[in-house]
Amino acid sequence: MGQPFHAAVRDFLDGRIWLRRHTPFPQDIIDRHIREGFIQTIAGIQTTNAMLNQKHHLCNRCENNDPTRFTTFHCAKCEGPCTYCRKCLKMGRVSTCTDLIVWHGDPVSFPIKHSLAWQGTLTPHQQRAADELTDSMDKGRPHLIHAVCGSGKTEILFQPIYQLLLAGKRVCLAAPRVDVILELEPRLKAAFPDTSIEALYGGADKTLQAAQLVLATTHQLYRFRHAFDAVFVDEADAFPYTADETLRKAVRKAAKPIAPVHYVTATPSEELLATIKKTGSISTINRRYHGYPLPVPRYEPLWKYEKQIRKGKLPQKLADWTTARLQKREPFLVFFHHIGLMEQAEPLFQALDSRIRSVHAAHPDRKEHVQALRKEQLPGLLTTTILERGITIPNIQVAVVGAEQKIFDKGALIQIGGRVGRSVNFPAGDFVLFYNGITYAMDDAKREIERLNKGGAGQ
Repeated sequence: MGQPFHAAVRDFLDGRIWLRRHTPFPQDIIDRHIREGFIQTIAGIQTTNAMLNQKHHLCNRCENNDPTRFTTFHCAKCEGPCTYCRKCLKMGRVSTCTDLIVWHGDPVSFPIKHSLAWQGTLTPHQQRAADELTDSMDKGRPHLIHAVCGSGKTEILFQPIYQLLLAGKRVCLAAPRVDVILELEPRLKAAFPDTSIEALYGGADKTLQAAQLVLATTHQLYRFRHAFDAVFVDEADAFPYTADETLRKAVRKAAKPIAPVHYVTATPSEELLATIKKTGSISTINRRYHGYPLPVPRYEPLWKYEKQIRKGKLPQKLADWTTARLQKREPFLVFFHHIGLMEQAEPLFQALDSRIRSVHAAHPDRKEHVQALRKEQLPGLLTTTILERGITIPNIQVAVVGAEQKIFDKGALIQIGGRVGRSVNFPAGDFVLFYNGITYAMDDAKREIERLNKGGAGQ
């Protein structure tokens, strides 16, 4: 009779799809579990013959099948032509001669005793959305929470998630951006103090536990397979999720085959709206939880701002706006369209206050700088669009430098403005678009915000 399985191996692998040679366990333990049927192996790359002598490749981890995202080389290990997937390469190379492994034994049994420690009260609009989401979950259909920035979307999810946890279900709350996960982690841990929760993102501390509530960037879901009874995608319109089909496949693959995927966003794409209208249900909230309107952007011309910054001069209007924030001790975010221009501007801002810093997606101190802004250790940050969502700081003031640039589309501008006035104690604030030319996107965003404010007033 074989040895029983290691509980730690099961806890780590259940619901995951992992590289055989890269587990946190000794290889002989993994090999024994494979021999005894507790672990199943899957070819890393599945290759079939296509037309005209071509090969068709499929990565069994990220489900990439784009022929331009595979590379074939002569492999010393398998002594022949070997193909690897470049799409998920950062998570360890998956190639023809590597095995992926999945748990094939008895699954983890999750507890049904949990507590919801959040003491707040939902508004009638929030409660209606929570009830509608719960109804969709009961019926196994996808649901979209289409709610304005600052409407309390996360709080709407608490009760539905709690119901799933009480039923012993495993839940994933995913988002395309790391900053959203960093914002959600302390809030979810405070709301569910007795629940095993793990946050997964690049650079996160790894654990071996089988968390019942998983917070993850959508990229991390490449490593999951049929793991979750429900998946909620927060900020479902954010880049790169909307532009990357394999990320959308990863979310679907991470959910159990019959489990619904739900979405939460203030700015859903037309495609997402059309899909959910056909297959599921939508809850709409046009008013922030505190009842105050969304901040309407104001326009300020900032002619030849790039030329001035590159010559080492901060445009006067921008300097005056920043100085006013510093004098009033109001935290602020200044959005730039280009990292290089932002970094050239940083020392010019630091001449006004030496504590001002900049952040972007690859910045080594990104997480620390955002935390320092939250703790009032920094007066403000210069940022790219990485902070257009997933950050809530009371009394934050926002400026966009170069609002005419293509990266600031309608959705991005609405999200950026959504940082302002989120707190009941500071329900208003300045949202200024510094421009070198007015675009349709700027006007469309302003019109949409005014429309939402008008519609919200009657709800």
